[in-house]
Amino acid sequence: MRLLRSTDLALRVLMRLAVAGENTPTTREVAAAMAVPYTHAAKVVAELQHLGLLEARRGRGGGLALTEKGRTASVGGVVRTFEGDGDVVDCEGSTPCPLNSGCRLRGALRRAQEAFYASLDPLTVSDIVADPTGPLLLGIPGSAGPDSPQGSPRSP
Repeated sequence: MRLLRSTDLALRVLMRLAVAGENTPTTREVAAAMAVPYTHAAKVVAELQHLGLLEARRGRGGGLALTEKGRTASVGGVVRTFEGDGDVVDCEGSTPCPLNSGCRLRGALRRAQEAFYASLDPLTVSDIVADPTGPLLLGIPGSAGPDSPQGSPRSP
């Protein structure tokens, strides 16, 4: 199974903010550190904010901060939210599969997908940034670690 880019980015944003401490990076800084387009990062940040997993504050001293809900969020829940309810394969698309009425593969793939999510459900964002991951995240150039420059007035 392959995750959508937005799902991958959402998880990385949550992880980055989980180790940010008192620093509150902006969306632009997060996008630059992760080498993704600002517009893509902004869409993901907006969705994470809508879900209550992070706060975005504008102006001087503003930036992104993980909420308590974000810290304890289930990784499986985040992945489900960003991936949506779709099946692994599209059996009824513009060219429906001729095996659709008697296929056993679709059900097997659906069960595998659910098993994948279920294996992520017990993990929280805090769990996935525990040692040794957290210190590694802080060492990434442009990360929101304690040694990052604070810059001038910012907006999320």
